[in-house]
Amino acid sequence: MATTQYYTATSIDGFTADLDDSLEWLFEVDEGTDNPFGAFFANIGAFAMGATTYEWILRNDNVIEEPQNWHDMYGDIPCWVFTHRELPLVPDANIFMVSGDVHRVHEAMTVAAQGRNVWLAGGGDLVAEFSDAGLLDEIILAVAPVMLGAGTPVLPRRLSSQQLALTNVAQMGQFAYLTYAVGMLADLGRHMAADVLRRSPAHT
Repeated sequence: MATTQYYTATSIDGFTADLDDSLEWLFEVDEGTDNPFGAFFANIGAFAMGATTYEWILRNDNVIEEPQNWHDMYGDIPCWVFTHRELPLVPDANIFMVSGDVHRVHEAMTVAAQGRNVWLAGGGDLVAEFSDAGLLDEIILAVAPVMLGAGTPVLPRRLSSQQLALTNVAQMGQFAYLTYAVGMLADLGRHMAADVLRRSPAHT
């Protein structure tokens, strides 16, 4: 079973970016020698992001002038960018500009993923829409030893302890990785949810 996952880095106090939409605080943290993102992304068949996240990549990775930077990061994995304004496309990248109902886009992403997992890259407002629609299965948080005080919330929704089940905890470098089953998977309980998620492509 493919899993729809929100994998992101966050400060201890729950922000993915500071008030200036900057991630400089994140790049200062020692991630150790075994960054798990590569293994995670190897099991992704489609991903989505909001306009602010996409614009941050445009600014900081110079992907318009050097599109190979995008391809080095994401290969040819199809990406859906949710936006209500016109944004430049990365040359030769497999990107779809969309807006509106997340159900429709999620269905297209699941088909395109061909049995692999779907990654919600952020930001939190977009992931909240997927969560509201019951389309979010797992949250993976790389918690950095930083307090930002304010900024972009990791997920601007109230989710109770009944809607989340902690399935894994790990330390890599200075990051604490916390993995949660969400929604119906959380209803199975911690151990059964962890077993279901282990049998998804992301954990094989």
